[in-house]
Amino acid sequence: MKIDGTAAVVTGGASGLGEATARALAAKGAKVAIFDRDADKGEKVAADIGGIFCEVDVTSDEKVAAAFDKARAAHGQERILVNCAGVANAAKTVGKDKATGELKRYPMNQFELAIGINLVGSFRCIAYSAFGMVQTDPLDDGERGVIINTASVAAEDGQIGQAAYSASKGGVLAMALPIARDLMNDGVRVNTILPGVFHTPMVGMMPPNVQEALAAQVPFPKRLGKAEEYGRLAVFIVENSYLNAESIRLDGGIRMAPR
Repeated sequence: MKIDGTAAVVTGGASGLGEATARALAAKGAKVAIFDRDADKGEKVAADIGGIFCEVDVTSDEKVAAAFDKARAAHGQERILVNCAGVANAAKTVGKDKATGELKRYPMNQFELAIGINLVGSFRCIAYSAFGMVQTDPLDDGERGVIINTASVAAEDGQIGQAAYSASKGGVLAMALPIARDLMNDGVRVNTILPGVFHTPMVGMMPPNVQEALAAQVPFPKRLGKAEEYGRLAVFIVENSYLNAESIRLDGGIRMAPR
């Protein structure tokens, strides 16, 4: 798909992988709408790239619908959707209280949070976006749109404490093929990126020694991933119309150990 002049929506576009993707698409000429909860950062990135910011909570039908309405009023129907909005949390299935050593049950609200944002939130945006995409005029090869979802290497080799996160990202990975099949006669492609350990704001909050230890686990290159590398892959997927229903690990060859 030609990116120049095409409307795009990037969820979680105010920072991290989403911001890098928004910037990469804008550099190719896309009209980018940034969906995020962080209005201050989102407005700044949107101003930098000549896009538009839409404040949104992906767990809300009403807020997602309003955000798409705002984006389309400014740029027209999007043909590109990149889902980067997400949350990471950690808790063991059966844990221990650090102070008392007593066993404690898994905090189910944390499981529901991860599923609600990472999985259901991604699908909510897909459903709204695809509904508009399939009503557009076809481009070359009959293509009408492309959707890129963000899973994680944790979808395939989740670590201790990642039951909720891995389940949510595993769902993102698993739903790509059936959604691609749902939309195959409408010319909408669906692909998934599984990033490894990237230098995002979340990882940047970790102590330097922890970041170094994570980087040392990567076979090659022995460093954390750069958000710009994710953005470049997203651009490649958009531009290569024969890439459909595919999942791509972007991880330097890492396979996560149990902890």
